[in-house]
Amino acid sequence: MKLIVITTPNYFVEEDKIITTLFEEGLDILHLRKPDMPAIYAERLLTLIPEKYHRRIVTHDHFYLKNEFDLMGIHLNRRNPEEPHDYHGHVSFSCHSLEEVEQYKDKYEYVFLSPVYPSISKASYEPPYTPEEIREAVAKKIIDKKVIALGGITPETLPEIKDFGFGGAAVLGDLWNKFDACTEINYKGIVEHFRQLKDMAE
Repeated sequence: MKLIVITTPNYFVEEDKIITTLFEEGLDILHLRKPDMPAIYAERLLTLIPEKYHRRIVTHDHFYLKNEFDLMGIHLNRRNPEEPHDYHGHVSFSCHSLEEVEQYKDKYEYVFLSPVYPSISKASYEPPYTPEEIREAVAKKIIDKKVIALGGITPETLPEIKDFGFGGAAVLGDLWNKFDACTEINYKGIVEHFRQLKDMAE
C-alpha cells in the first residue's frame, strides 16, 4: 500500500532536511501543498531537496514547477480544478465524497478520498460516510487501488485502511505534529514515526 506524505501549509527551516530524510527512509510520494505561499518559496524548497527525489514529488500549486524541476506530476483540487491546457503527465485529484470518487477515479492516476476519519489538521472536519458505506463502496469496486485514504491517518487507523482495500494512505497532521518547528531542531521523532507508518503500510 502506498504511503504518501502531504507537506504542512507553511514552510519552516528544517523542512528540506526532514523531507530528504523521509525519502531516504522509503517515502513513496510527497505532495507539495502550500496553498497560500508564493511560488518562490516552493522553488527554494525544491532546490534544497536532492534532484533524485524530484520524480517522487507532486505539486498542488504553481504547476509550472512540474516541468522546471522535473517533478512527478500535479494534483487538482477545488482551488486548482483544471490542468494546464498543454499539460501531459501524472495527474491526481481530490474527492470529498464517494460519488466524486466514482465520477473521477478513472480519469486520473489516483484520487484522494477525504476525510476518511476526523481530520487531525482541520478542526471539525468529519467524514460524511460510515465504515459500512466504505465497505459497500469497496464491494461495488468504487474504492480500489486507485483511491488513497486521507484524513485522520494514524497508526491506529492505518490497519483498517489496509483492510478496507485502499491503494494507499496520505498522512499530514499525525506525522507533522511529531515536530514543533518553533521549538525543536532534532527531528528524530518524526522520522521514527514515519518508519512506524511505513512498516504498517507494507
